[in-house]
Amino acid sequence: MKAETVISCKNIQKKYGHFELNIDSIDFPQGFATALIGENGAGKTTLLEMIAGIKKQHKGDITYFGSYTEKDRENNPYVKENIGYTGTDKFYFLPHWTLKQTKELQSVLFDSFDGKKYDKILDELAVTSGSNSDNNKKVSSLSDGNRVKLMLAGVLARDTKLLLMDEPASPLDPLMRERLCSMIRDYLASSEGSEKSVIFSTHNISDMENVTDYAIIIENGTVVEQGFVEDLKEKYIYVRGEKKDEESAKHILFDITSNKYGYEGLCLSENLEKLAGMDIETSAPTLSQLSVGIMRAHTRVKPLI
Repeated sequence: MKAETVISCKNIQKKYGHFELNIDSIDFPQGFATALIGENGAGKTTLLEMIAGIKKQHKGDITYFGSYTEKDRENNPYVKENIGYTGTDKFYFLPHWTLKQTKELQSVLFDSFDGKKYDKILDELAVTSGSNSDNNKKVSSLSDGNRVKLMLAGVLARDTKLLLMDEPASPLDPLMRERLCSMIRDYLASSEGSEKSVIFSTHNISDMENVTDYAIIIENGTVVEQGFVEDLKEKYIYVRGEKKDEESAKHILFDITSNKYGYEGLCLSENLEKLAGMDIETSAPTLSQLSVGIMRAHTRVKPLI
């Protein structure tokens, strides 16, 4: 599958002590929801903050909407107006601000901010109750989950073409995670011609699977796999087999886990014929199985002995 590009990252490098983010090339497809998947510390947040312009010092180039540069992002109102960002920082809104002040600030910063829509979303997400006293409620009084809802309301109350969301599901309860997926789908479907796109990071892979169109798996600061989920599920296959064949299978599977009854793991589809003669069961991998298998094959975390 091919698609237009909403964000392009080329030859990105940034060092933090012993950690280095090193991205040769990523083209985020336009009109889809892209998940950045990886362990804590893999580089997901750093990459999103570079794209959002929070971290500006790095090597390489980031291109927006096919033609705009990072300099344009800072100087051209079109770029800023069309990007919405939600982060993990508890001080995204200052703690002493009231909900009324968060609304007023965003209406000043963004021309397309719709205050009535903002209020409506906050009410629908049960952050507010429609009472006048809600205006005086302080950000510091909100739970972590409600602070995420506050950020979501802010970006969804604007007319944007791209949402950047860093771990939006982490502080949310299961019901709200499901609602988040619906909100992302509604956002993507709210324009004609697939003009809107979403890029989010996650380690709650199973919760976000049904909204993920394109996956980018990052380990140790580098991209180890990327592609449309449908294509990746054809590239890999999940295998389960008997204990007696484990020793032979582990040299063929991409990764493998085992117990006293048998083994299971991810296999490149092109290598499946190498398991001929073994008693195996195969199935299409879930995004979680696919991601965890690829992450496990590249992780620096040592296995338990």
